[in-house]
Amino acid sequence: MRIHLVALDGLFDTGLATLLDVFTAVNDLAEATGKRSARFEVTVVGMRKVVKTGQGLTVPVVPAGRLSRPDVAVVVALGAKRPEDVRAALSRPDVQDAGDAIAAWSKGGTLLGAACTGTFVLAATGLLDGERATTTWWLAPLFRELHPRVTLEESRMVAFSSRFVTAGAALAHLDLALWLVRRVSPSLAALAARYLLMDDRASQAAYAIPGQTAHEDELVARFERWARKRLALGFSLEEAASAAGTSPRTLARRLDAVLGKSPLSYFQDLRVERAVHLLRSKDTSLERIAGEVGYADAATLRALLRRKLGRGVRELRASTG
Repeated sequence: MRIHLVALDGLFDTGLATLLDVFTAVNDLAEATGKRSARFEVTVVGMRKVVKTGQGLTVPVVPAGRLSRPDVAVVVALGAKRPEDVRAALSRPDVQDAGDAIAAWSKGGTLLGAACTGTFVLAATGLLDGERATTTWWLAPLFRELHPRVTLEESRMVAFSSRFVTAGAALAHLDLALWLVRRVSPSLAALAARYLLMDDRASQAAYAIPGQTAHEDELVARFERWARKRLALGFSLEEAASAAGTSPRTLARRLDAVLGKSPLSYFQDLRVERAVHLLRSKDTSLERIAGEVGYADAATLRALLRRKLGRGVRELRASTG
């Protein structure tokens, strides 16, 4: 399988290195286990002759115009962490040229992938319209703003359809690489995951920090300030809307547009965030923590944590992030 890794100026160093290291490891394992047909031919492709990473390292690239259409093309994440940085990057000529290149490959049947902020480059082509996708969790509001026709599922680690695959934040490049390997050889992907100490991670929810989601909406911010003071007291849509200075209907619409959640769902996210903080930072009973975040008993909180994060109380207490 021929894979092009699309490298753009200012790319996320670890993202590119992760993809290269995974495919190199898989090729070595394929050779050792007699599965030579599962090997990957990987080329780092650039839109310019010289590409530098976010850390200032020069990346050897092959100009896209010299290469034939690949089986798979993956856009490596840009080293942009803030909404304004992503907006600026998307307006650059080399990024726009990358969009043209992957759109042309797509017409020929290439499977297109992207991870973290690379998903913004892929989405900017319009090819993801009407498709499911994920992205780096803290930039989900910006993604929704820029690409309202994409069905964004930011809690997913990897989202895919017949023509596209996207992965979540930063080290989800690893999940994306193993997903591609799994399409060719599930057994080889499982073996590589063991060698790389890679656990199955279906969701980003356990890593997301609700209050750190990057948005610039003052109405959402007012609702969040009200909610954080009310976690132990309970939720009322009417009271929330009044505190935010709007109507319940407008508040619900705004939360959905910016965060893709209802006011109650986001309120629950904030409760979960607070409960996880208490679990990790204090030797406090689950019953008491449940009371501090507004639940009548520990069983209700335990079920919510499992449903939202896919982890149990013991796992969360043992985890540092």
